[in-house]
Amino acid sequence: MATLVLTTIGSVIGGPIGGAIGAVLGQAIDRDVIFKPKGREGPRLTELAVQTSSYGTPIQRVFGTMRIGGCVIWSTDLIESRSTASSGKGQPSVTNYSYAASFAVALSGRPILSVGRIWADGNLLRGAAGDFKVSTGFRLHLGGEDQDADPLIASAEGVGLAPAHRGIAYAVFESLQLADYGNRIPSLTFEVIADAAPVAAGAIAADLSDGLIDGAAATLPLPGFAAYGNLRAVIETLGTATGGWFAPDGAGLSLRVANDPERTIADAGVAAGAGGGARSVGSTAAIETVPRTVTLKHYDPARDYQTGVQRVRRPGAGYTDQQIDMPAALDATSAKTMAAATLARAEAGRVRRTVALGWDAIGIAPGTCVAIEGAAGAWRVTGWSLEHMVLSLECVRLAAAALPVQASGGRVLSSPDAVAGTTIVHVFEIPPLDDNVLSAPRVTIAAAGTAPGWRRAALLYSLDGGARWSTAGATAAPATLGVLASVPLAVAATLIDRRSRFEVELAHAGMALSGADAAALDAGANLALCGDELLQFGVADQIGATRWRLSTLYRGRRGTEAAIGTQAVGDRVVLIERDAVATLDVPLATLGGDVRVLASGIGDVAAPAAAQTMVAGASVLPLAPVALRWRELGDGVAVIAWTRRSRAGWRWIDGVDAPLAEERELYRVTIGSAPSVETSEPTITLAAAERSAGVTVSIRQVGSAGTSPAANLFIPAWEA
Repeated sequence: MATLVLTTIGSVIGGPIGGAIGAVLGQAIDRDVIFKPKGREGPRLTELAVQTSSYGTPIQRVFGTMRIGGCVIWSTDLIESRSTASSGKGQPSVTNYSYAASFAVALSGRPILSVGRIWADGNLLRGAAGDFKVSTGFRLHLGGEDQDADPLIASAEGVGLAPAHRGIAYAVFESLQLADYGNRIPSLTFEVIADAAPVAAGAIAADLSDGLIDGAAATLPLPGFAAYGNLRAVIETLGTATGGWFAPDGAGLSLRVANDPERTIADAGVAAGAGGGARSVGSTAAIETVPRTVTLKHYDPARDYQTGVQRVRRPGAGYTDQQIDMPAALDATSAKTMAAATLARAEAGRVRRTVALGWDAIGIAPGTCVAIEGAAGAWRVTGWSLEHMVLSLECVRLAAAALPVQASGGRVLSSPDAVAGTTIVHVFEIPPLDDNVLSAPRVTIAAAGTAPGWRRAALLYSLDGGARWSTAGATAAPATLGVLASVPLAVAATLIDRRSRFEVELAHAGMALSGADAAALDAGANLALCGDELLQFGVADQIGATRWRLSTLYRGRRGTEAAIGTQAVGDRVVLIERDAVATLDVPLATLGGDVRVLASGIGDVAAPAAAQTMVAGASVLPLAPVALRWRELGDGVAVIAWTRRSRAGWRWIDGVDAPLAEERELYRVTIGSAPSVETSEPTITLAAAERSAGVTVSIRQVGSAGTSPAANLFIPAWEA
């Protein structure tokens, strides 16, 4: 360093005094030559917010907590997956392709503690609770000097060929699903937590310079800072943030700020020679040399670290605007206070003064903060000259400490951070929601999450008790579902149930129910599966955050009247909506067997959600006949009649008859314990002998896939 060289030369030539002179000369050369500003720019805020993948791109060093864009340092080709789903009777199957990618992103050139939120294309990929909104594997390497290579990279590149990237914090995504991002790797930004608390600006300067800069005096806390690009420019940016300056300090530099003056000097006005004049001179630069406005750009934590802008303006002449890009996380008030302090320093710096002292003050080096007797405030020594044993110090006035300036960061447009929770899945067999006649059984799958952020889950199903599993695509839109908190009464399905009022507990507060008028109910609105009964409700009253009371009920819909009154507290409640249920067609041979379903969403870390149902035939079998009646013909002979129902005409549009929906009209009638007989007419004659002691008659409709449940009628004994 020039200081060391000139100190040695001065000591050789002039002893101790010469050594002191040489030291001061060296300090001046250090400041004016070696550390003279070279017009380099500091880091641009846009550079920190954009993900890169170019070879040789600098990796930022993160302090505190910052949102930054990383650099992709490794990736695989796109991973293609294929799933095939049936579209129903007479329709071709549909094959869907999905894509994923595995890659690594470098985050910081110094160790970090953790990563908070992650954004992908501006939308949250990982929430504050650590939950991912899209299915992916994730590993974080903190940047320690002893970290090992990531196992995925090692398996792809080969053991011994995969770098461990020691000293660099990086994240690895494994099979990130890309459907939401146009089947490409999205632009990612990370909330990197490198330190547990805000870091002093001086400590950052010392760390970046490997200890060559003493920043102990610069205690301004920065909640977050990203050092990127030219190191000198970054350190000068820290000087701007603190309002400090750099002064030689031994073999390095010290970052000094306007604290209490180190010493007080008296302006002696000593003459340099017999005919010399006083050396005490003051000057004030024109106001136009001071910026009219100072605009400071920063990252605002209150706005998800989006760029914030704070501007301060002074009155008076001038047209220049000083622009400062501060790669730091600052709230609006701190940013505006920093801008105001910058403007105040520029105004105070207009005032300069030359002070004359005796040669014994030669130890006052440039960069020293002093007080001048008779002058207000503190002053910084910027230069000196020694002539005829008179030391002249060039001083500039320092601004007083800035008071906080209140500011607003503006409206916050944050990405929604809804936690997905775990998956709730129900599988059941009900008749189709339309008038299509199925030839093979169909089960219905409804799913949702325990929190509002749940979107979908991948489905697997098994027809052999879990020995083999097949893919079934994904769930439909989140269903509205919950459990019974109380049960409805057991009443007939032929009348509107105005007596029952029962309560349901929905899965989370984001779910809601609503009432429906008679016309909407006639069109199929508010159909819900409660236990095994399908019912409709006309009134829904919210009585708690997740609790609802339902009344005005249409019971036993779509042939489920046998389940009326069988419910228990805790049984499932599922609102049946076309867009919120998925269907799965299974072979006819499955009748009487079970279908098992696994649903795996992004919140199902421990295990997928499981459900199963028995395929009893509700989707393919005819319905039990209704309106059973009998009449006497005389001599003990009775005629029994009934009305058939159809699985293809639920609304009974013409009010006369319903479509047959089966290959032929046929009924199987069992009278007591006698063998069953079949008839093609909805009527049968009962002989007197067959009812001698009273008898129960069971009637089933025969369909294409089997027989309906039985409809029973008791015929009393005939007495002659």
